[in-house]
Amino acid sequence: MKIPRLFASTALAILVGATAPVSGHEVDLSQLPLGDGYISSRPQAGSIFACQSRFSPNAPGAHATGSWLGSSTFDLEAKPTVDGEVYHRSELAIEVSGSNRRIVGNGLPDHATGVFPIRRSDEAYQYDRNPGTIQSYRLDLTLPRTPEVARQASCLPMGAIGVMTSGAVLFNALDARGEDALAHEILDSCQGHPQREGVYHYHGKSPCVDDPAASELDHSGLVGYALDGFGIFGWRDEDGTLMTNADLDECHGHVGEVEWDGERVVMYHYHATPEYPYTLSCFRGTPQATAIGTPGASGRRPRHGRPPRGRGFDD
Repeated sequence: MKIPRLFASTALAILVGATAPVSGHEVDLSQLPLGDGYISSRPQAGSIFACQSRFSPNAPGAHATGSWLGSSTFDLEAKPTVDGEVYHRSELAIEVSGSNRRIVGNGLPDHATGVFPIRRSDEAYQYDRNPGTIQSYRLDLTLPRTPEVARQASCLPMGAIGVMTSGAVLFNALDARGEDALAHEILDSCQGHPQREGVYHYHGKSPCVDDPAASELDHSGLVGYALDGFGIFGWRDEDGTLMTNADLDECHGHVGEVEWDGERVVMYHYHATPEYPYTLSCFRGTPQATAIGTPGASGRRPRHGRPPRGRGFDD
C-alpha cells in the first residue's frame, strides 16, 4: 500500500480554545492539570520516562509566563499563541512493503503555522522569543509494519518520538527545562513550533492533525506513528469514550480493536489525551533510529536525530 501526499494545506480544521465534547464528556481546556515534575526513571503512568535525567532551568525556552499558568493547572484557552498563517509545501509518503513501513517526507506540516521567528509586534514575544525558522529536511523512517511489544519499555529521547499524519514530527511532552511544554512554551494555534535548527514539531496531538473517526461515537482514527511502529490514535476509545491516564498503561497505550492498514485488528496502540503526558510516556515496543538530521532547505542539520542511511525514496 502506498499513500503519497504532496500539497499545501488550505485551511485550519480545528482551532485551539474550544471546549471539546466527546461522547457526553467535555474537556475543560481552562483547567488542564500541569505536568511539571512528572518525570520518572522508570515506566510510570502519567509521567515521562525520560532518557535525559538532568535538566537546566536556564535552558532555552519561554522567558516569562502569565495568568494562564497556575500552581497545579493551566488555562490553554487564555494562553497566547503565535500569530500568523504561513502555508508550507508538505511532503509525506507512506509505503508498506513486506514487514516494513517506510515513511518519507520533508518535515513540513500540511496546515498553516504561525510566523517564526516570533515577531516583536506579536503578543507572544513578551513570553517567548523563539528564534527558530521552520525548515524542511529529509524525514526517512523504516518501521515494523506489525510491531511487537518489547520485554521492557524504553525511555523517550528529547527530540522526535514519532511522526504525525500531518507530516510534522512529535516530540515528548517536556521542554528543554524538563517542564510541561504545552503549559509553558508559546506555540502557534496548531500547538507547534520549531526548535532552533528549524524542526517544526508538536508536544502532543495538534488540534490541526485530523482525527479521521467517522463520528464522535467511534474510536478515534490514526493520527501518527511512534518510532517503535505502534500507531498513535486520537482522544476517543470505543463508543467515543474520552481516554484518560487511568485508562492507559505506563506507556500511554493499551490493547484494543483499531483499523490498521485497512483491516480491523486487535493490537497494542497509543492514545493521545488532553492531559499530560499527552501522547507517549515511554516506548512499549523497540524504537527505531530516526532519519531526522539531513540538511534541508537551509543546509543546516537539525539538532535531534541522525542522517538517513541507504538510497533515496522512490515514489
